[in-house]
Amino acid sequence: MAAHEPTISFSIEDDKEREVKAVLTTVYDALRQKGYNPINQIVGYILSEDPTYITTYNNARSLIRRIDRDELLQLIVKSYLDNA
Repeated sequence: MAAHEPTISFSIEDDKEREVKAVLTTVYDALRQKGYNPINQIVGYILSEDPTYITTYNNARSLIRRIDRDELLQLIVKSYLDNA
């Protein structure tokens, strides 16, 4: 008899969280490299949904606009509370 291989678990939610983290990291780095305060700029974008808070450098503005703002807020709060 062949040994059974363990089942690999797949989670769309985990993939989405990784995608959002990658986007936020890219946006943060682009803002920092252009001399902005990344936290203030990202918060401004989240509160207003005005894309001009995010630089176009390294395609940061286009990347962050791919993420639903409500979903972004949910993941940020979840991450904060999971790490508290």
